[in-house]
This record gives sequence, C-alpha cells and structure tokens, in this order.
Amino acid sequence: MEDAASQIVDHYERHALSWDADRRFAVWSDRPFIERFLGFLPPQAMILDLGCGGGSPVALHMAGQGLRITGVDSSPTLISLARTRMPDHAWILHDMRSVSLGRKFDGILAWDSFFHLRHADQRRMFGIFAAHAAPSAVLMFNAGPGHGEVVGDYRNDPLYHASLDAEEYEALLSEVGFTLIEHSVNDFATGGRIFWLARAP
Repeated sequence: MEDAASQIVDHYERHALSWDADRRFAVWSDRPFIERFLGFLPPQAMILDLGCGGGSPVALHMAGQGLRITGVDSSPTLISLARTRMPDHAWILHDMRSVSLGRKFDGILAWDSFFHLRHADQRRMFGIFAAHAAPSAVLMFNAGPGHGEVVGDYRNDPLYHASLDAEEYEALLSEVGFTLIEHSVNDFATGGRIFWLARAP
C-alpha cells in the first residue's frame, strides 16, 4: 500500500500519454459535476486546477467558457500537452502537495487527483486550498465513500487511492472557514463520483 502511494507521481508520468488519450476519447461522464462547479463561478473567473493532467476535457471546457486557467500537475508530459493545447493559460509543473503560488483564485478544482494522496497529505491540502482561495471562492474535489485506502491498477500498474470519512472532510473544510454547498455520493446517473463542493469565506 505504502509503495503504491509513493509511486503515484511516477505512475502518471509513465502512463501520461495513455491517461491523456483515455480522457480525450472516452465518454465524458463526469461533465455534470464540472458544470455544477462552473455554475457557482462569475464570468472570467480565475481557476486553479490541481492535477490538471493534459487539460482535456476539463480545462479545455473551462477555457472555452471564458475562464482563466492555472493548471498544476507533477507530470512533465501532461503539463507539456496542456501548454500545447492552451498556450494562453498558465501551466505549472509542480506537486500539488507543496504548491504555493502567492495568488488567489475564484475557483479551486482538485478533480480525480486529490484522492490519490495519502490521508496526511489530504489533510494538509486544506491549508493549500485556503491559501489560494479568493473571497467566496468555490472549491470542488472528489474522494471515496469512507475512510480507507485502495490499490487498483491501470494498465497492470498499481494505482493508489485514499479517502477520509465524511465527518473529517466536513471538519477540515470548517477549520479553514469553508461552508459546505453540496456533498454527493455515487450518483451513477451522472458518472458515479463522490464529490465535495464548498465556498470560502
């Protein structure tokens, strides 16, 4: 379990082109969640996309709505793809667990990325969310159904996931002043994600 957790950054770089192709060519089943997030944002909002991957389909869609994207990812290959696709936006090669940009954003997204972090790293991320949140910023991330760790696989390579329980996520949001907007569990009609949507003070 611990070995798989420590390999998550290398995993995504090893399989960067495959992950990117899978996202671009698959049915975009999680689009309703992204639209829910966008519905709370003002026009031309500044977005921090943590674990942005190659930018397709999520960042491309947000950019197409007139939003300004700053994407952060630990994979050089995926960041390069995002830069090529959207050169007018900002793409930063960095581990989301230690990012410190000195800027505030109207929206913070950690979609299909946050749940690859160990429990302790997830807890620390709430300080990072708060440090980058403009007044009334909207945060969205997805996680699992309860406290635990799971190692799946992608192309026969172990892939780590972790989650805290719902009560702890609510407490962590409250500690940094965020108000919960919505917590949805396994709505398979709209992609089966378990997501958290909250607003900064």
